[in-house]
Amino acid sequence: MDRQKGLDIVKGQLTEHRYIHTCGVMETAVTLARQYGADIKKAETAAIFHDYAKFRDKNEMRQLIESEGLPADLLEYNSELWHAPAGAILVKKETGITDEEVLNAIRWHTSGCDHMSTLDKVIYLADYIEPGRQFPGVEEVRDLAEESLDKALIKALQNTIMFLMKKNQAVYPDTFRFYNKLVFEQRR
Repeated sequence: MDRQKGLDIVKGQLTEHRYIHTCGVMETAVTLARQYGADIKKAETAAIFHDYAKFRDKNEMRQLIESEGLPADLLEYNSELWHAPAGAILVKKETGITDEEVLNAIRWHTSGCDHMSTLDKVIYLADYIEPGRQFPGVEEVRDLAEESLDKALIKALQNTIMFLMKKNQAVYPDTFRFYNKLVFEQRR
């Protein structure tokens, strides 16, 4: 899909703040894709649509999770996770994007999983480090992204897991699996 057409579609789904975030994720994803060998056009498309369902009604997302056979345990965790897998389904149904690599990158951008492709990793990290993000630890992750995609992801996941733990929030198992896989791979 053409960049401008995609941006026009998502603009109607997002707040102005989230649209600006999406543009930052898109530019960051293109840079990371170029740096780490992911398909640049797929990275651009996945980044544009990564938050497509962010502001959808929680009941609509709950119904999608149930009716589309997504993991039922998603419903036990923070609803902030839901917009990624629900979004992948809605993007496919509503925009005609059928590329499974793009849809998977959208699907996994909040939780990660233990079988992330380079494209998936690029979208996850771009969402975390885009220029509009300002929170403790983001600069360190940005610096690490210059030298290693996986090292940057490990640090981002450490920050996220610790943040959730400090708030007494449960951490989705796929997030731990993603973190563990990266750590094990770094040891080799």
